This record gives sequence, C-alpha cells and structure tokens, in this order.
Amino acid sequence: MKPYLLIALPLAGAVVAAFWPSDRTRPWLLPVVGALHAALCIWMLICPPPLQHDAWLAFDPLARAVLPAVSLLFLVCAAYGVPYLRTRVERPNRVFVALLLTMLGLMSAGHQARHLGLLWIATEGVTLAAIPLLHFTGTPHAFEATWKYLLVGGTGIALSLLGSFCLGYASLHGGGNGDLTFTTLMQQGAGLSRPWVLTAWVLVLVGYGTKMGLAPMHTWKPDAYGEAPGIVGALLAGGVTTVAFTAILRVHAVVALAGDGAIADRTLLAIGLFSMLIAALFLLGTRDFKRMLAYSSVEHMGILAVGAGLGAAGVWAALFHVWANSLTKGALFLSAGTIRRAAGARTMDEVRGMSALTPYSAAIFVAGMFAVTACPPFGPFFSELSVIRAAFEAKHYWAAAMFLGCLLFVFFGITRVVFAIVDGRPHARNIETSRRYAETLGTILPPLVLLGISLWLGISTPSVLRTAWTEAVAQLFPTP
Repeated sequence: MKPYLLIALPLAGAVVAAFWPSDRTRPWLLPVVGALHAALCIWMLICPPPLQHDAWLAFDPLARAVLPAVSLLFLVCAAYGVPYLRTRVERPNRVFVALLLTMLGLMSAGHQARHLGLLWIATEGVTLAAIPLLHFTGTPHAFEATWKYLLVGGTGIALSLLGSFCLGYASLHGGGNGDLTFTTLMQQGAGLSRPWVLTAWVLVLVGYGTKMGLAPMHTWKPDAYGEAPGIVGALLAGGVTTVAFTAILRVHAVVALAGDGAIADRTLLAIGLFSMLIAALFLLGTRDFKRMLAYSSVEHMGILAVGAGLGAAGVWAALFHVWANSLTKGALFLSAGTIRRAAGARTMDEVRGMSALTPYSAAIFVAGMFAVTACPPFGPFFSELSVIRAAFEAKHYWAAAMFLGCLLFVFFGITRVVFAIVDGRPHARNIETSRRYAETLGTILPPLVLLGISLWLGISTPSVLRTAWTEAVAQLFPTP
C-alpha cells in the first residue's frame, strides 16, 4: 500500500491544484505535498516495507536507495517555488503547479517500477509532463528548447520501447513466456537469447541514455536547462535523469545474468568517459552560466555511467553519487535562477559583480561550484573518490586516468564562468534589474539547505544510506 501511496499522493495533489481557484495560494500545495511525500519516503527508507517479488510496483532496494533523494530534492525545490511564483504573477501557475506534482508522482512510479513496460510508461509520462514546464517563461528561445526536448527525448523514448520489445522477444526465444518483470527476466538469466539481449541493451542504453543526457545524445540539455526555470532545471537534473539511470541499472542486471555483463560494462565505461570528455570541452568554451550547468549535468551523468560499468563497487559509488549530485546540482540551479532574474541576463559578457547585487545567492553559487567540482568535504568529492577506487580495484587504470583528467578540465571550465559573473563591478543594467528582484529568505534558504545536506553527506554519510546502497547492489548483483 505504501509504494502506491507515494504515487497517489502527488497525483491527487495535482488534481487539487488543477481545480484550486487562487493563483496566489495554489503554490503552497507544492511544499505541503512535498513534505508529506518526503516524510513517507524517509520513513520507508528507515523501515522498508515487505517486498513482494512478483509485484509490478514496489519500494524495492533500488528504489529505497534513490527515491528518497529525489523526494528531498522536490521538497526543497517546492519551498523555493512559492517565492518564485510570487515574482511571476504575470503568468498563471495552475498548469505549472499541477504538472510539477504530476512529475513527482510519475518519478515515484518510475523508480518503483519492476516491470519494463510500466517503467517505460512512467518515463514517457515524466517527459510529457515536463514539456509545458520548459515553456513556462513563454520566450521564443524557451519554445525552441521545448521542441528540441520533445523531439530528442521522444526519439530516445521510442528507442527504449523498441529495446523493451527486444528484451521480451529474448525471453520468448529462450523458452520463456515474455514476462517483462525484472524478477522473471533475471531468473531466466542465461536462458535469454544472447543476440536479442545485446540488441535490447544497445537500444535501451541509447534510449534511456538520451533521457539521462549522455553524450552524444545530450543535445537537448543546454537549451532545455538554459531556458527552464531554476526549479524545473533542478528537477530535470536531479530527478528525471535519475529515473533513466535506474532503468539502465535494472536492464544491466538482466544483461549481466544473461552472460553479456562484460560487454555492457565496456559500453557503459566508453559512453560515460565520452560524456565526461565532451562536457569538459564544452565547459571550457561556454559563456552562459545556465548552459554551464547543463554541461556539468552531462559530466555527472557520465560519472554515473562510469560507476555502473565498474561492477558492484562502482554501482555502490554511483548510487552515492546520485545523492551527492542531485542535491548539489539542485542548490546550483536554484541559486543560478535567482542570479539570472536579478541580473536580467545569463552570459559572462552581460553579467558580473553579482557578489555585490545578490551576495547570498552568489556565495551559495560559489560554494556549490566547489561542491559540484568534487572539492572536499562535500558529498561529490567522496562519491567520485569511490568511483576512482572502484576503477583501480577493477584494474581500469586508463579509465581512472581519463576520469581524473576530465575532472581537472571541468574544474577549469566551471570556475572560469562562475568567478566571471560573481566578481568585478556590476553592469548598470544588472544594478537596475536587481532592484526588482531582491533576495529573500525564501530564495536563499532552499539552496542553502541542499548545500548543507551535500556537506553532511560528505562529512558523515548516514549508515542507513550506506545500508540502502549495499542492499541495492545485492539486488542488482545476486549471488548464486
């Protein structure tokens, strides 16, 4: 019952939001529903419910290891959304609030889906729900970004559906009944048809890799993240991409038991390192601080893929990084949104001196920059260190060397942009715009909370999380 409540609660909130009469009070539904969802998630994290192995939806070890991070991220973003929507009174927020809550429900379904078809439906639903949110600002650039997200994301979803069909046919061809629950597919294991399993793996990796934003399927990210409101960008980077990553982990477990784990690992390593390299190169050239966050997300999706390709220790490190990256990136997106509104622009050529105009948001942005580039003692430092240790344990020394090289160039690229916009003397236009968008406690506290949680993860990772990640790894790598 509890797993279904995680889905039903935000969907019911979305229905209430759709019929709520007042634009002024409707945004408060976001933190109310978010708080209830987060409380239920944390309760289930500490006291996991019994698992029915044949259930299509369940709060299984993998969902337990990831979904609470998404729920916490949503709660903090929801708290930020109330003052944000207060500054956007010129635009109705009925659709915005309803679809944000719909996204939370569908992300909860995606993380808990133990059936390949149900997983695809939830992921497709999240994609469709995000489309109007990207166009919330109503600018021509936002319209272009929305279409790019729809076309590229739709192509990825189509490929993942085809991959799901191929995996079902691998079961039929191997003597099974075409059951697409992950429990049945993993039990069939070596009985699956290897050619069809490999075909399914390629299609699923490209399809869900597009939703993650792995290179070269990342082309939608710079435009979408650049034009989306900060709250939407944070949920895309820390929530929607996580659904796609867990989908890849579930299919990877099936492929490994079918006897093709080595091939799957090599493809994940290759695409992960390629994503990190592409992100590093673009970060060295971009001048837009919101597009900078998009390329940073491409890099961190690459880190997750690298971790997933390094065996059990690497997957454990990747699950750690899901938490560290989601919460840290959320702090960056929210503070960047405040800076963007206060500056009235978003490039190094148009924005500078924000430490004088928005001192608190600028300070959080700088601290978030150090956190996301893996500086101690923040969470990403320890999660990425765990990935490197897994690479050395697996004797992938070349991968570890390339990994570290990409991290170095990413650090150079991000610091170049961040210090350019927070330092120096403000432009006259920045000064004039900032007077209309003064910092408030409602815009400062949420990213600060996310940054504080990231710091806590680094300094003292809770034992309940370590246990949850370990049990998720045991689910994905079952012992004979």
